[in-house]
Amino acid sequence: MARRGAREVTRTGGETDDARREQTEPKRSAPPKRGQVAWTRDDGRDEWAETPPKKRSARSPAPAAARAGRTPTKTKAKPTRTSAKPAAATTPSSTARALAALAGGRATLPPDVATEIRNAADMATQAHRERLVERAEAAFSGYERGRFQDALRAIKPVVEEVPTVAAVQEVAGLAAYHSGRWREATRHLTVFGKLSDSTTHLPELMDCQRALQKPKKVAELWTELRQSSPDPDVLAEGRIVAAASLAETGDLNGAISMLATAGASKMLRNPADRHLRQWYVLADLYERAGDIPRAREYFERVRRADPEAYDVTERLRSLGPQRRAGSKRPAKRVAP
Repeated sequence: MARRGAREVTRTGGETDDARREQTEPKRSAPPKRGQVAWTRDDGRDEWAETPPKKRSARSPAPAAARAGRTPTKTKAKPTRTSAKPAAATTPSSTARALAALAGGRATLPPDVATEIRNAADMATQAHRERLVERAEAAFSGYERGRFQDALRAIKPVVEEVPTVAAVQEVAGLAAYHSGRWREATRHLTVFGKLSDSTTHLPELMDCQRALQKPKKVAELWTELRQSSPDPDVLAEGRIVAAASLAETGDLNGAISMLATAGASKMLRNPADRHLRQWYVLADLYERAGDIPRAREYFERVRRADPEAYDVTERLRSLGPQRRAGSKRPAKRVAP
């Protein structure tokens, strides 16, 4: 399938009167739990809860019908149709979240990670340990600037010498993922998960397995993710990858059901980025299934929430003009 480009989401205007008014209103309670269905646990109760309006970040990640919108911090987000391989770009909020997890929100190597590297290389000389720290510093900096192959080259020697440092495995895994090296990314992120007991990067692992055309492994990882009670953003990304994997096996109805039954059909006054991503993907799936009215409906939801989100304007234009209900084409005039 051809991939469509997307623009980064940017907002410069201030908050609307409605937004300011809603901030002063009592916080709404979460919607009542839906009845369970056969394919999933009731684990997304916070995923579609109403959230207070907030100004969107210029670094908002894009959705991907294939990949759960994990976009590099300083590169353009490219939502894609469900294709054989994911876009070589990452998350939710992902890179921002990944960097926050890796570097405490800074572009430099955290002191505790540097200390852990020195301690793990206890058999090396002091000068050699400092060289490892410098390489890790270069890798963190390269990753933050979107230079993923440079980051991968810099971190590889560090991984070889101190494989038990979770943050080092994490940088290597994410850099490999962004570089399209799916097997290498899988290896490092799997080790990171074991060392840290974290499921944060299971969506990336799922996407690597999807790119390697292993739908059963994607399903196994999706089950593991749901059972871990993850952050709503992580859960949303995993669900998008799982749905994309189903679509690639030919089960478009199953992919649509996975998103719609989990709450993606719900209307929200103040949708978060994860909601826009799921609406976008659901619209893409409806279009592929031939349900153009539904596709238009969900693309319109995205456009109303953010007119500059992704390539939603282009996608709506590609669906053609909307016919009004009850309108009839004029009868052809017959020549006398």
